[in-house]
Amino acid sequence: MPTLPANWKLHFGALFAGQAVSLFGSGLVQFALVWYLTQTTGSATVLATATLAATLPGIVLGPPAGVLVDRWNRRWVMFAADGLVALATLALAYLFWVGVAQPWHVYVIMFIRSAGQTFQSPALQASTSLMVPREHLARVAGFNQMLQGGLGILAPPIGALLLALLPLQGVLAIDFITALVGLSPLLFVRIPQPAAVASAERGSFGGELRAGLRYVAVWPGMLLLLSMALVLNLLFTPASALLPLLVRNHFGGGAPQLAALESTFGIGVIAGSLLLGVWGGFKRRIFTSLLGLVGLGLGFFLIGAAPANAFWFAVAAMGLAAVMQPITNGPLMAILQATVAPEMQGRVFALVGAGATAMTPLGLLLAGPAADWLGVQFWFLLSGAVCVVMALGAFFMPALLNIERHAPTAAPAANTAASETASAAG
Repeated sequence: MPTLPANWKLHFGALFAGQAVSLFGSGLVQFALVWYLTQTTGSATVLATATLAATLPGIVLGPPAGVLVDRWNRRWVMFAADGLVALATLALAYLFWVGVAQPWHVYVIMFIRSAGQTFQSPALQASTSLMVPREHLARVAGFNQMLQGGLGILAPPIGALLLALLPLQGVLAIDFITALVGLSPLLFVRIPQPAAVASAERGSFGGELRAGLRYVAVWPGMLLLLSMALVLNLLFTPASALLPLLVRNHFGGGAPQLAALESTFGIGVIAGSLLLGVWGGFKRRIFTSLLGLVGLGLGFFLIGAAPANAFWFAVAAMGLAAVMQPITNGPLMAILQATVAPEMQGRVFALVGAGATAMTPLGLLLAGPAADWLGVQFWFLLSGAVCVVMALGAFFMPALLNIERHAPTAAPAANTAASETASAAG
């Protein structure tokens, strides 16, 4: 690990604050576009297709993006990725302004925004482990969960309010402005780079990609975790995509009810993050994550089981699922940031992200027609039940329970990068 400057909190705090503002704008856009598609089409298949467009870049571009994040200056990777997202949003705002926007335009822009995120996310995650002392990584992961929860509380109701006051292009323009705010800290923040990025001697692109694959392949616990994530994302991502139709078709609600559910999720995430911060979790982080996964699955199952005249029950179940999300995800992120070799983190985070979502397209292709035929609540019942059974079964998998103890300690021999880091601001 690099020697961090005394003012590391200033640099990371500026980066974190800029990204928080940008994520708030993204939350507004996400809510506005999903409700636009729900209102104009009322089709589960359309919502599933939109989610598919936003998911494919992470699967297709994830592995090569990870290699490039480890080779390129991570600050400029984040700058270029955020800039691409801002321009895509501006283009969609123009299409709505001139009155020619169609659902397929939304698909395209969602695809482009996701492609930018595929580069930005591993670059930010890998940079965090070099900007923050190891003993504070779990705390930062908790702050990130709290940020997501806070945005989940604020973005939906503000998005619903803005849709009542502004045309859709006005909401998109706000996101463009917040994206510019998020870009600003990247112009002056010092972001350390691994020695592999600073070195003139690198392996071939294919060789470095294979090195990342080997790093994950020799880690049995990670392979099991990815296998679980494949199944869960097959089910959970479509369930989340279909939430607007559950509100409209099953509960007979509108944008305020959808905002209430999403805000409840945000409140629950903050509550779960505070609970994790006070409790600290089990000594073996994976136990904490599996416990959270049981509660997450139970929450989704109860959402699907809620009667049509008991919207309050669905809100309570959403709160349970939300509390359990940071308890599931926070320890897992801390495991990766603390154990993966710094020069491999871009590749590992990208591969984990791509692997975790690889089955999502199939799930979306199945969920849309299934929800139109069997009802949206069916998919919530199915995903929740499978999640609970899988999480309980994981307690009997030694390789997964020992994921931290058996992590690779360095990059594979084929990768000549040193694990020490050089402080290159770029």
